[in-house]
Amino acid sequence: MKILRFLFILLLAVSCSKHQLHPYTFYYWKTDLSLARTEKDVLQKASLPFLYTRFFDVDKTDGKFQPVGVITKDKSFITGKQIIPTVFITNRTFLNITNQETRFLAESIHALIRKKASEYHLKTGNEIQIDCDWTAGTRDDYFKFLNELKKISGKSVTCTLRLHQVKDKKLMGIPPVEKVYLMCYSTSSPLKKSGKNSILDVNILRSYLSKIKDYPVKNMAVALPIYSWGIVTNHLGKHRLINALSQKDLENPSFKKISDTEAEVLKDGFYFGHYLNKGFRIRVEEISDDQLQAVIDFLQKKIQPFDIIYYQLDRKFVKGQRFDF
Repeated sequence: MKILRFLFILLLAVSCSKHQLHPYTFYYWKTDLSLARTEKDVLQKASLPFLYTRFFDVDKTDGKFQPVGVITKDKSFITGKQIIPTVFITNRTFLNITNQETRFLAESIHALIRKKASEYHLKTGNEIQIDCDWTAGTRDDYFKFLNELKKISGKSVTCTLRLHQVKDKKLMGIPPVEKVYLMCYSTSSPLKKSGKNSILDVNILRSYLSKIKDYPVKNMAVALPIYSWGIVTNHLGKHRLINALSQKDLENPSFKKISDTEAEVLKDGFYFGHYLNKGFRIRVEEISDDQLQAVIDFLQKKIQPFDIIYYQLDRKFVKGQRFDF
């Protein structure tokens, strides 16, 4: 009897380790805050009480810091989730920045976050997330900014972490934050013809994160992609993106299917809001459940238990999508 009980417990433990569920929520990355019924339903079912919401971008133009794409709010944006303000900052913003400018930037960002949260009655938490693809040349000034924002806001400041920043951590430095958000997408450029899925190639991701165990910041959430797009190639071999295309969009009498994921335009015209000429090719990139599971299985062996933030909350991407990994 004791042997049977031991085997049962062992089997249960193995089963749980293979099917470890991760608490999850979403990024919200639209300028106009609004929620369709599908989005509200999916968000309500999310197991984490947060919604990571982009408030604005910051860029530097003619030597001046500029907020870009500041949010507006529609009356449909109603949620019980706590809003985590997220700000994207271009890397060039930190080029040749002075200490005085660093403080001014932190003050300005904090002030604009507070203004928008108050104006739109958003229930924000104790966290501000900064998204920046910093480089070796800007890392010191970016890290100074993170520390300055912490002092000024009195909040917990977190940041995103890209794959190359993990792989080259000695060169890229370690951000002075208590929590990072590992961005498990954009594994290659969609505008280069590589034959790989540019949103997520699991083999490339594994190679970049082979030593993720050694990363000093242990409190880590994982951002996973659920978005899709179409890559259009013209007669000269130049590429452009059309957001949110899927394989279903290739089922068009004006297209000739080349494969499940690629088609050729047979007739000039407007498609998906873009004018495409005859002979242009469209290749769709989507993310499968198998790809997501492969990333999760890999990371479960490498890092502490983690939350998942799906990018992004949009009815085009969440409808019919599985989240219980």
